[in-house]
Amino acid sequence: MLSDKKIVLGVCGGIAAYKCADLVSRLVKEGAKVKVVMTKSAQEFITPLTFQTLSNNRVITDLFAEPQNWEVEHISLAQWADCLVIAPATANVIGKLAAGIADDMLTTVVAATKAKVIIAPAMNTNMYNNRIVRKNIDYLIDMGYLFISPAEGRLACGDEGLGRLEEPGNIVEFIKRVFDKGEDLKGKTVLVTAGPTREIIDPVRFITNGSSGKMGYAVAEAAVEQGAKVILVSGPTTLTPPQGVELVKVTSAREMYEKVMEYFPLCDIVIKAAAVSDYRPVNVSSQKIKKTHDNLEIKLERNPDILYELGKLKTKQILVGFAAESTNIFEYAKEKLEKKNLDLIVANDITRDETGFSSDTNAGFIMDRDFSMENIPKMSKHQMADVILEKVKQLIK
Repeated sequence: MLSDKKIVLGVCGGIAAYKCADLVSRLVKEGAKVKVVMTKSAQEFITPLTFQTLSNNRVITDLFAEPQNWEVEHISLAQWADCLVIAPATANVIGKLAAGIADDMLTTVVAATKAKVIIAPAMNTNMYNNRIVRKNIDYLIDMGYLFISPAEGRLACGDEGLGRLEEPGNIVEFIKRVFDKGEDLKGKTVLVTAGPTREIIDPVRFITNGSSGKMGYAVAEAAVEQGAKVILVSGPTTLTPPQGVELVKVTSAREMYEKVMEYFPLCDIVIKAAAVSDYRPVNVSSQKIKKTHDNLEIKLERNPDILYELGKLKTKQILVGFAAESTNIFEYAKEKLEKKNLDLIVANDITRDETGFSSDTNAGFIMDRDFSMENIPKMSKHQMADVILEKVKQLIK
């Protein structure tokens, strides 16, 4: 239930705005107090009277309208909210938020609030996949905004693909999970590894992989939100670390191994989301290797297997690994779970565009020591982080 939770719903100008009438109705039935802010474009699709009737509150549409109370309305609304939900969120509003533009009531309230902001995009699939829109979404995620990924299906324009507003019932469940997080991990120390590693060949070249670090950073952020002390050991990424984590930067697999082993005895939970290089060059050139007419051969040697070593050393710790595979995903995940003495393993198919290294979304399954498997449908990596931590908390209990 959302009893007495104060929710501001920002409705933007898209055909999916009609679904938000159902969303308001569901939130009110859950016990929430809802105030609706509509952009000018949203009013072309659905009337303010609809939301006023469903929410039992005046709908706010104009930044410069005469306030009913003697207060600065956008500030009071921003302070009133326990949570701010934007649905449907258009490419236009997402772009404004990413750029820090506050030129109407909705964007001004977002700029002024300290509450959690949940954004549910809805737009044409080509717009959603536009590189600028994706960059804006990535940036907002890095800034701590929560996203509800759109659903796939037939769009209003007739296209098929990703871009439909998530169903109101699922949006309500997401909001409830945000409020239900609490501080279940208070008093626990969580070690998270994230990103790729780099194995130096010469001063300008290195061996690496395509890991963005997004999954590990999402897990670290979710653990902080649930009250844990979080140590984030990160390979090279372009991500902004979540607030509240102790960030430990490393470059190579050996550096990551040393730091993880240093912190491991202090930890209750270890989640190894990093994509660590299995091999490194035997010889590293101190000077740039010049091109010749001959082929270049680089001899490689094994890096330490961090997860395997942790599995041998663990006493009280819960150990979670990842299996990013392209074939035989179930078999490889099961083998890794057994061989490395893991408590849980999260497996996904890296060949799928929506679940690959740089994607904002993920999907796959999570398996425990009894080989019980739970499928994880496509969702944002922040949502998947919550799923992983929920499984960890079940093991703690």
